[in-house]
Amino acid sequence: MAYEYRVVELREGLVGGKLSGDKLQKVLNEHASQGWQLKTITSAEVKGRVGPGGVEGLLVTFERQV
Repeated sequence: MAYEYRVVELREGLVGGKLSGDKLQKVLNEHASQGWQLKTITSAEVKGRVGPGGVEGLLVTFERQV
C-alpha cells in the first residue's frame, strides 16, 4: 500500500490569538470529505507572511491511501 500526506498550517492571525475549535473542525471535515485521515496535530511556531518571527499555531498532518 502507498500513502500520500498533506500538512496544513493553521493560525488565527499574523499577530497571534487563539485558534478556534470551529476553524479546526472545519479544516478536519473538509479534508475528511476528500478521503484524508488525520494523522497528527503538532503545536508549532508558524511563520507569518510579513516580517520576522511567527505566531503560535498548529501543523495538521493528513494521510490517505493512493
